[in-house]
Amino acid sequence: MGLFDELPGNAGGSLASDPSRAMLVRTAMMLALLALLACHREGNSESTAPTSASPPVSAAPDLPARVAWIELGKAADPNGRVTAPSSQFTPKDTIYVSVLTDGQLSGSTLSARWTYEDGQVVSENRAPLGADRQATEFHISKPEGWPTGRYKVEIALNGQPAGSRDFEVQAP
Repeated sequence: MGLFDELPGNAGGSLASDPSRAMLVRTAMMLALLALLACHREGNSESTAPTSASPPVSAAPDLPARVAWIELGKAADPNGRVTAPSSQFTPKDTIYVSVLTDGQLSGSTLSARWTYEDGQVVSENRAPLGADRQATEFHISKPEGWPTGRYKVEIALNGQPAGSRDFEVQAP
Protein backbone atom coordinates (compact mmCIF):
# COMPACT_ATOMS: atom_id res chain seq x y z
CA MET A 1 0.00 0.00 0.00
CA GLY A 2 1.39 3.40 -0.99
CA LEU A 3 1.62 6.58 1.07
CA PHE A 4 -1.29 8.29 -0.71
CA ASP A 5 -3.52 5.28 -1.31
CA GLU A 6 -5.91 6.26 1.50
CA LEU A 7 -6.57 9.81 0.26
CA PRO A 8 -10.28 10.75 0.13
CA GLY A 9 -11.69 10.17 -3.32
CA ASN A 10 -9.00 7.65 -4.20
CA ALA A 11 -11.56 4.84 -4.42
CA GLY A 12 -8.98 2.24 -3.49
CA GLY A 13 -6.71 2.87 -6.49
CA SER A 14 -3.06 3.75 -6.07
CA LEU A 15 -1.42 6.90 -7.38
CA ALA A 16 0.99 4.73 -9.33
CA SER A 17 -1.89 3.41 -11.44
CA ASP A 18 -3.19 6.93 -12.24
CA PRO A 19 -0.36 9.13 -13.61
CA SER A 20 -2.51 12.27 -13.87
CA ARG A 21 -3.55 11.98 -10.21
CA ALA A 22 0.08 11.38 -9.19
CA MET A 23 1.15 14.50 -11.12
CA LEU A 24 -1.59 16.51 -9.41
CA VAL A 25 -0.46 15.39 -5.96
CA ARG A 26 3.20 16.11 -6.77
CA THR A 27 2.29 19.57 -8.07
CA ALA A 28 0.25 20.32 -4.93
CA MET A 29 3.16 19.20 -2.74
CA MET A 30 5.62 21.36 -4.67
CA LEU A 31 3.33 24.40 -4.38
CA ALA A 32 2.98 23.81 -0.64
CA LEU A 33 6.76 23.55 -0.31
CA LEU A 34 7.28 26.76 -2.30
CA ALA A 35 4.71 28.57 -0.16
CA LEU A 36 6.48 27.37 2.98
CA LEU A 37 9.83 28.56 1.67
CA ALA A 38 8.36 31.94 0.69
CA CYS A 39 6.88 32.40 4.16
CA HIS A 40 10.21 31.54 5.71
CA ARG A 41 12.00 34.13 3.54
CA GLU A 42 9.49 36.89 4.35
CA GLY A 43 9.90 36.25 8.06
CA ASN A 44 13.68 36.16 7.92
CA SER A 45 15.07 39.20 9.69
CA GLU A 46 18.46 38.93 7.97
CA SER A 47 18.12 40.40 4.54
CA THR A 48 20.51 39.58 1.75
CA ALA A 49 19.24 42.46 -0.38
CA PRO A 50 21.67 45.32 -0.95
CA THR A 51 21.08 48.38 1.18
CA SER A 52 22.08 50.82 -1.55
CA ALA A 53 20.78 51.36 -5.06
CA SER A 54 24.30 51.40 -6.44
CA PRO A 55 26.70 48.48 -6.18
CA PRO A 56 29.79 48.71 -4.03
CA VAL A 57 32.89 49.61 -5.97
CA SER A 58 35.79 47.35 -5.14
CA ALA A 59 39.34 48.42 -5.65
CA ALA A 60 40.85 46.33 -8.44
CA PRO A 61 44.27 47.89 -8.94
CA ASP A 62 45.60 45.02 -11.10
CA LEU A 63 42.81 45.27 -13.69
CA PRO A 64 42.50 47.81 -16.49
CA ALA A 65 40.32 50.84 -15.82
CA ARG A 66 36.63 50.24 -16.45
CA VAL A 67 33.26 51.86 -15.90
CA ALA A 68 31.37 49.76 -13.35
CA TRP A 69 28.12 51.75 -12.99
CA ILE A 70 26.36 54.77 -14.47
CA GLU A 71 23.44 56.45 -12.71
CA LEU A 72 21.36 59.55 -13.48
CA GLY A 73 19.67 61.65 -10.84
CA LYS A 74 18.51 64.97 -9.45
CA ALA A 75 21.20 65.33 -6.76
CA ALA A 76 24.69 64.08 -5.92
CA ASP A 77 26.73 63.91 -2.74
CA PRO A 78 30.24 65.40 -2.26
CA ASN A 79 31.73 61.99 -3.14
CA GLY A 80 30.22 62.15 -6.64
CA ARG A 81 27.42 59.62 -6.12
CA VAL A 82 23.84 60.27 -7.18
CA THR A 83 21.58 60.57 -4.13
CA ALA A 84 18.22 61.04 -5.89
CA PRO A 85 18.14 58.59 -8.84
CA SER A 86 15.82 59.49 -11.71
CA SER A 87 15.54 59.33 -15.47
CA GLN A 88 12.75 61.92 -15.68
CA PHE A 89 13.39 65.60 -15.08
CA THR A 90 11.65 68.96 -15.30
CA PRO A 91 13.03 71.85 -17.39
CA LYS A 92 14.56 73.66 -14.37
CA ASP A 93 16.29 70.57 -12.88
CA THR A 94 20.03 70.16 -12.67
CA ILE A 95 20.73 66.74 -14.16
CA TYR A 96 23.51 64.66 -12.61
CA VAL A 97 25.27 61.53 -13.80
CA SER A 98 27.51 59.54 -11.49
CA VAL A 99 30.08 57.21 -13.03
CA LEU A 100 31.66 54.57 -10.82
CA THR A 101 35.00 53.23 -11.99
CA ASP A 102 37.56 50.70 -10.85
CA GLY A 103 40.87 49.22 -11.96
CA GLN A 104 44.04 51.12 -12.92
CA LEU A 105 42.59 54.64 -12.93
CA SER A 106 45.75 56.79 -12.83
CA GLY A 107 46.19 58.60 -16.12
CA SER A 108 42.68 57.73 -17.32
CA THR A 109 40.07 60.27 -18.42
CA LEU A 110 36.29 60.08 -18.28
CA SER A 111 34.09 62.14 -20.54
CA ALA A 112 30.35 62.80 -20.69
CA ARG A 113 28.60 63.88 -23.87
CA TRP A 114 25.03 65.12 -23.40
CA THR A 115 22.76 65.15 -26.46
CA TYR A 116 19.21 66.19 -27.27
CA GLU A 117 16.75 64.15 -29.40
CA ASP A 118 18.38 64.27 -32.85
CA GLY A 119 21.95 64.12 -31.55
CA GLN A 120 22.39 67.87 -31.03
CA VAL A 121 25.22 68.23 -28.48
CA VAL A 122 24.06 70.00 -25.33
CA SER A 123 27.31 69.77 -23.36
CA GLU A 124 30.60 67.87 -23.14
CA ASN A 125 32.60 67.37 -19.95
CA ARG A 126 35.94 65.72 -19.13
CA ALA A 127 37.49 64.64 -15.85
CA PRO A 128 40.91 63.12 -15.18
CA LEU A 129 40.89 60.08 -12.88
CA GLY A 130 43.31 59.42 -10.06
CA ALA A 131 44.20 56.22 -8.25
CA ASP A 132 41.82 57.03 -5.38
CA ARG A 133 38.86 58.26 -7.44
CA GLN A 134 35.99 55.77 -7.73
CA ALA A 135 33.00 58.04 -8.41
CA THR A 136 32.93 60.92 -10.86
CA GLU A 137 30.00 63.29 -11.14
CA PHE A 138 29.05 65.35 -14.18
CA HIS A 139 26.04 67.64 -14.34
CA ILE A 140 24.22 70.03 -16.62
CA SER A 141 21.83 72.86 -15.82
CA LYS A 142 20.08 75.56 -17.77
CA PRO A 143 18.61 78.47 -15.76
CA GLU A 144 16.09 79.32 -18.48
CA GLY A 145 15.02 75.65 -18.59
CA TRP A 146 15.65 72.61 -20.76
CA PRO A 147 13.39 72.00 -23.76
CA THR A 148 11.11 69.04 -23.15
CA GLY A 149 12.08 65.87 -24.96
CA ARG A 150 14.41 62.91 -24.93
CA TYR A 151 18.08 63.22 -24.06
CA LYS A 152 21.09 60.94 -23.71
CA VAL A 153 24.37 61.06 -21.83
CA GLU A 154 27.20 58.99 -23.30
CA ILE A 155 30.16 58.10 -21.11
CA ALA A 156 33.61 57.38 -22.54
CA LEU A 157 36.70 56.12 -20.76
CA ASN A 158 39.96 57.13 -22.43
CA GLY A 159 38.00 58.04 -25.55
CA GLN A 160 36.29 54.64 -25.82
CA PRO A 161 32.50 54.30 -25.34
CA ALA A 162 31.77 52.88 -21.87
CA GLY A 163 27.99 53.22 -21.58
CA SER A 164 25.07 55.59 -21.89
CA ARG A 165 21.80 56.50 -20.21
CA ASP A 166 18.64 57.88 -21.79
CA PHE A 167 16.50 60.39 -19.92
CA GLU A 168 13.56 62.67 -20.51
CA VAL A 169 12.69 66.26 -19.65
CA GLN A 170 8.95 66.73 -19.16
CA ALA A 171 6.84 69.78 -18.40
CA PRO A 172 6.07 70.01 -14.67
